[in-house]
Amino acid sequence: MNDLDELIPEWLPLPDVAERLDVEVSRVRRMIEEGQLIALRRGHPVVRVVPALMIAEDGLIPHLAGTLTILRDGGFEDEELLVWLFTEDESLPGRPIDHLRRGQRGEVRRRALALAL
Repeated sequence: MNDLDELIPEWLPLPDVAERLDVEVSRVRRMIEEGQLIALRRGHPVVRVVPALMIAEDGLIPHLAGTLTILRDGGFEDEELLVWLFTEDESLPGRPIDHLRRGQRGEVRRRALALAL
């Protein structure tokens, strides 16, 4: 879990995610259950948190849910998925999460599909 601390410096508890998205916390929980977001249990006390970079100014980052679905269908667990999204990829170049934040899903999805095979 230490790798995640280095890769993802900012985590938001669910009430903060709800505030940023201007929705109820119950809606954030539903988004997690539906696979649109990833939340892990972390911290002291242990609470469910979401990587802050998954939230854009106007909502969830574009194409996140579809990319998460591809990776999960390929057998990725949530922690593995987060490591992949937040790790530099020289062939992109950059981190997949940054490409998604810019709305550039094509190359990210191609790599995700290749990994999922």
